[in-house]
Amino acid sequence: MSRKLLEKLRNRYNDESGLNIPGTGTLRIALVYPNGYNQAMANLGFQSVYQLFNNHPDCCCERFFLPDKEDLLEHEKSGFPLCSTETSTPLAEFDLIALSISFENDYLNLPKIFELGQVPLYSDQRTARDPLVLFGGVCAFLNPEPLAEIADIVAVGEAEPILPGFIPALKAFLDAQDNNLEIFDNLPGIYLPAKEQVQYLEDGCIAQTSTSPVSRVYLENLDDSASRSFILNKEIEFGDMALTEVMRGCSRGCRFCAAGYIYLPPRERSLGNLLEQVEDGLCQRERIGLVGAAVADHTQISELQKEIITRGGEVSVSSLRLDALTAEEASQLQAAGLKTVAIAPEAGSQRMRDLINKNLDEEQILHAVQLLADAGLMNIKLYFLIGLPTEDDEDIDAILQLADKVRMIWREVGRVRGRLGNLTLSVNPFIPKPFTPFQWAGMEGEKSLKKKIRKLQAGVSRLPNTELISESIRSSQLQALLARADRRIGRLLPEISAGGNLGQILRRNDLNLDFYVTRERGETEIFPWEVIDQGSSRSYLWQEYRKGLTGNLTPRCFADCKRCGIC
Repeated sequence: MSRKLLEKLRNRYNDESGLNIPGTGTLRIALVYPNGYNQAMANLGFQSVYQLFNNHPDCCCERFFLPDKEDLLEHEKSGFPLCSTETSTPLAEFDLIALSISFENDYLNLPKIFELGQVPLYSDQRTARDPLVLFGGVCAFLNPEPLAEIADIVAVGEAEPILPGFIPALKAFLDAQDNNLEIFDNLPGIYLPAKEQVQYLEDGCIAQTSTSPVSRVYLENLDDSASRSFILNKEIEFGDMALTEVMRGCSRGCRFCAAGYIYLPPRERSLGNLLEQVEDGLCQRERIGLVGAAVADHTQISELQKEIITRGGEVSVSSLRLDALTAEEASQLQAAGLKTVAIAPEAGSQRMRDLINKNLDEEQILHAVQLLADAGLMNIKLYFLIGLPTEDDEDIDAILQLADKVRMIWREVGRVRGRLGNLTLSVNPFIPKPFTPFQWAGMEGEKSLKKKIRKLQAGVSRLPNTELISESIRSSQLQALLARADRRIGRLLPEISAGGNLGQILRRNDLNLDFYVTRERGETEIFPWEVIDQGSSRSYLWQEYRKGLTGNLTPRCFADCKRCGIC
């Protein structure tokens, strides 16, 4: 059974030849993505960390993924352990398990991964014979506390400036064999959860923590380290293109967006550096996918796209700048073979767009839609949030009204060309995230959200060639819980991942779902995630929260800006 399963996995994880060769060092690193192979290999952060480890002479890094349902059943039936993609080595035989986690709901896959890997899930159950566990990725420096009792070490920030100091410390730790994590203490960007002692008030809020916050570290000059598709596979999502990171961070300051705050300051790669990455990518693929939180804000994005086309390539972008989209850029998207373009008004009414600091008006949105339609793009997807603070029925009606105006533009252009495209509304509940101005807000309750979704579904059903998709309320509540939780939630992950009523699971453990998810926080409340210092001042974020509630806008970041405190 084990040999058959290994052969099946080798065939499934069919990286293109020669690109998945691990390093030759003595430190054995298991890089674990707690979701499937396809999602992992479409993640540039995961690929870049894999490359960084294997480029170090002391490291040999191999990859692990959550098996799909069929393979999972075979693992469980045979008792065969979870093994690496590269050499089929069991997880338990590595020195370090490095968890790369980008989405909170992926926490729920960790109990199964550790079970299959035959490694104890919680740090106090592991011995010196077990691997160390490091928690990295976006979630690690958004809020590491839900995994505080699982991870031995947390990487707070971006891998490029953390790994050069961490790898020698890991080697020294293993050579010493005394199981003392103090060797990692005071390294830049390293948080040791076991050192943190948290005290709680009677109402469940945090009274105090015992250590100073760990400062997030980031790569100041993106040109210093490549971030692109190092491993390619035509069968995965985005497998027909070579991905290239254009920039990190976003200057726009949308008040709900965690990525827009935790990756500050905005940084972009130079055109020369990007063209080096593009040329590597064009050796493997005809299409280059440009990746970043605000790709269209790169100061030389037009020049980059033209250079790719001049080299015989095609371009795909992960985001559009609606307020500055040109007919030429729209035509480039159509020429690249893009069938569906996604734009994010985020809200239907101007009041809600001002609340979130979107800095877009309806005229700009419709103008961009007209350019995209005129360019010949067939389908459009609109992203909206519901459940934002102070939202009312009129704001929900405004989503339908804006969607209908977009549909009318699409319909008129479609009639001229003889084909009607499709309009998709992607509507998802607002989730207040750490280190954003809305971290004080609560998520809207389940009943109210369901009522709003039903209203939108009824409205969309009357619009031809239009559909509505939405994340489930339970999935959104789970994400909110895991994004905002303290370390008391970590012990419940096996129970939560098994399914069942989330509220009942928490009540059985003397906790409360509303306490974590729907409750609005007070100005001075201590947050679980404040064991980390992101760099932005708390007072600035509070000021932005209050400005949002009154509908006041804040201009985007600019050179030598000092407002939030990061720069």
